[in-house]
Amino acid sequence: MHARSLGQGLQVSAIGLGCMGMSQSYGPNPGSRDDMIAVLRDAVDEGVTFFDTAEVYGPYVNEELVGQALEPLRDAVIIATKFGWDIRDGSIVGLDSRPEQIRRVAEESLRRLRTDVIDLFYQHRVDPSVPIEEVAGTVGDLVAEGKVRHFGLSEASAKTIRRAHEVFPVTAVQSEYSLWTRDPEAEVLPTLAELGIGFVPFSPLGKGFLTGTIDTSTAFSDGDIRTRVPRFNEENLSANQVLVEQVRALAAAKDVTPGQVALAWLLAQHPWVVPIPGTRRVSRIRENMAATQVALSADEVADLNGLAERIGIRGDRYNPEHMAFLDR
Repeated sequence: MHARSLGQGLQVSAIGLGCMGMSQSYGPNPGSRDDMIAVLRDAVDEGVTFFDTAEVYGPYVNEELVGQALEPLRDAVIIATKFGWDIRDGSIVGLDSRPEQIRRVAEESLRRLRTDVIDLFYQHRVDPSVPIEEVAGTVGDLVAEGKVRHFGLSEASAKTIRRAHEVFPVTAVQSEYSLWTRDPEAEVLPTLAELGIGFVPFSPLGKGFLTGTIDTSTAFSDGDIRTRVPRFNEENLSANQVLVEQVRALAAAKDVTPGQVALAWLLAQHPWVVPIPGTRRVSRIRENMAATQVALSADEVADLNGLAERIGIRGDRYNPEHMAFLDR
């Protein structure tokens, strides 16, 4: 596996692993907890060194899973987790990035992850009631105390990123980014390039859409987040098939999979971009890792760059409830 540098010299595998789906959002897990522990450990064998989790996944159980699986391999991996939610009785009731809450989450995450330091600690969503300067300062204090190594932001605007970075260096920003979600390109990516901050796209395969395995006949199981995402309703999904057909055609010409083309496109954008596709299968991890070997020509990258604009994407990437948490 190729390595890449995020900000502040943090070295990670060129493709990481988003662990959320092992505990929530994509319907019942076909494997047991032991199966998922095996997948996480096999991912390390496949060259993955960068693992993404959060307290809210579950809540809590995903951190516990990642902690148990990676404890024997702790020196070989980088673990990212997140703070920023007000979770009560297992349900999210709002945002909370008060300094005392950040400290409490850090201590609990350390315990669940079975480690003495969090490699990368993201604010999961920007909390408009707490100045970002206070958030950055609190994480900076945790770094000084040896409990955290690096500070990150998730779904933050360029303005917020700049304000945070002035107080304490931001190592990485995580936001949704893929061939059909291009929002970060206008302001966030130029800001990161200027400031020397890495970028970590989540849902780099469009919640599975860009693998070419989803169409209007796909039946999502109960509890699958895609049943509540406007982009996946039948009308929008039908319209958006045009995009994935273009990706499928290029993949066939190169004898690779559509998902590998989608990941290779992301890797070609900037050397400090590190996508974190999620999966519950080792075979998919191997497929995703092989995307680092897919060479796209300058013309192919340019053609893919304009794909969404030419074709148009139908539907929001979140439902209105989740859209309300985005930093504008």
